[in-house]
Amino acid sequence: MISLELALRLRRAGLPWTPVAGDRFVVPDRDMDDEVFVVSDMVVEVHDLPTGRLLGFNGTTEWALDSIMARDVVWLPREDQLRTLLGDAFVSLEARPGGFVVTVDHEGRQERHIDIDAECAYARAVLATLGPPGHDQ
Repeated sequence: MISLELALRLRRAGLPWTPVAGDRFVVPDRDMDDEVFVVSDMVVEVHDLPTGRLLGFNGTTEWALDSIMARDVVWLPREDQLRTLLGDAFVSLEARPGGFVVTVDHEGRQERHIDIDAECAYARAVLATLGPPGHDQ
């Protein structure tokens, strides 16, 4: 999963987000920075009962936020979403000792973006394609 720091950099760089089911996000600056939420049409809770594990389908839970504006949360794009954002610029993803390398074709030259996490390497590559070289890197 990409870091909150990288997600904030993507947002500052102007990456648009239209929330859809399955998207991950965090609610920063409300003592919930470490809690990852997922956009879903339904909340499912797991209950361990003496008779077995029960999956409870709920419209809401008593501790849930009533609502929050999308602009007040930070999207944590998944690997597939980041790869899609790269489009034709994406060249390859390679696993290397200690991490991953995403290679993109950016303005006619190949660039490599390295991180210990594949999603973070993709996020770094997206950042590079959002602005001029050196922008928010």
